[in-house]
Amino acid sequence: MSHDLTMIGRKQRGYLDGQLLIAMPGIRDQNFERTVIYICAHSKDGAMGFILNRAQEMSLSDLMAQLNLTKDDENARPLQLPREFSIQSGGPVDIGRGFVLHSDDYSSKSTIPLSDDLYLTATVDILRAICAGKGPVRATMLLGYAGWGAGQLEQEISNNGWLTCPPIEDLVFDRNLDDKYDRVLASMGINPAMLSSEHGHA
Repeated sequence: MSHDLTMIGRKQRGYLDGQLLIAMPGIRDQNFERTVIYICAHSKDGAMGFILNRAQEMSLSDLMAQLNLTKDDENARPLQLPREFSIQSGGPVDIGRGFVLHSDDYSSKSTIPLSDDLYLTATVDILRAICAGKGPVRATMLLGYAGWGAGQLEQEISNNGWLTCPPIEDLVFDRNLDDKYDRVLASMGINPAMLSSEHGHA
């Protein structure tokens, strides 16, 4: 299902806003197996979120070249790309579109607050700022997102498709993706080996 960013900016917030979803073993969709998802918008109309533990092959230099953003327009010289900047797969919807989740120390006209500490910017301005050393201290770029229609996510949770838990801010920016799923479960006191599709949500 397609969503736009106006969904995130709405005043009406659902009970899953800002929560983490952890995929249960019963989920057979390869897009979501062993995923941890941050829900950035939830209402009666549906939900939108970002997978936090899927690698993306594209590098920042590849992305900047693709967007024709290789030079600093003000100084007419090549941009200095930060070595540590994570680009991940945010979900199977609109995979050509990029979103930057970041700390609250950067803001532009297009920046949307998701919580007191976590913000979202989906324009190239933030990439220029990051390369100019004026971006947020913490940031992760996600290509694509996960989306659900009205009532769909609630139904999946009631069918034991997902566990839910409060957000863990450090997890959003954690670049160690391989064991993120297991670490989230461990933080909830759950041994991944003991999970089955019969468990309910936390």
